[in-house]
Amino acid sequence: MKAGAPLVQTDGAGLRVAIVAASWHRAVMDGLVDGAVAALAEVGLTDVPVVRVPGTVELSVACARLAPTHDALVALGVVIRGGTPHFDYVCSGVTHGLTDVSTRTGVPIGFGVLTCDTAEQALARAGLPGSSEDKGGEAAMAAVATAVTLRELAPRTIDA
Repeated sequence: MKAGAPLVQTDGAGLRVAIVAASWHRAVMDGLVDGAVAALAEVGLTDVPVVRVPGTVELSVACARLAPTHDALVALGVVIRGGTPHFDYVCSGVTHGLTDVSTRTGVPIGFGVLTCDTAEQALARAGLPGSSEDKGGEAAMAAVATAVTLRELAPRTIDA
């Protein structure tokens, strides 16, 4: 575990969770998905659906479609800096999009979008053999822990 990372211990049994994963950089994405699936299994969630979308930008719309029928979502993607501003637009767009979906619906979304300068940095965070981090697993645990916390909170009422 990375220094400073929280130790999340929770029981996710009964939660409806889905993973939404981009398709670019397949080796990195497969590592992220495998890490998320393994982390979810550790908290009692098996047979979790994995929805693949073309790219990282499409994560937001897929999460928006799934949110009404799920307790938590895990969004996984990777954006590697290139020589154009595309990186900045994609990173900003997906961050704002997923945040909007989560706050608008009340469904936590584990943010497992890698924003790296190089492919080597992405591979180091992908949870593959030899990787130093497992960001897919971390995103899954964050989503489940938040969903459990939200279940424990009393429903909010809004005065009209």
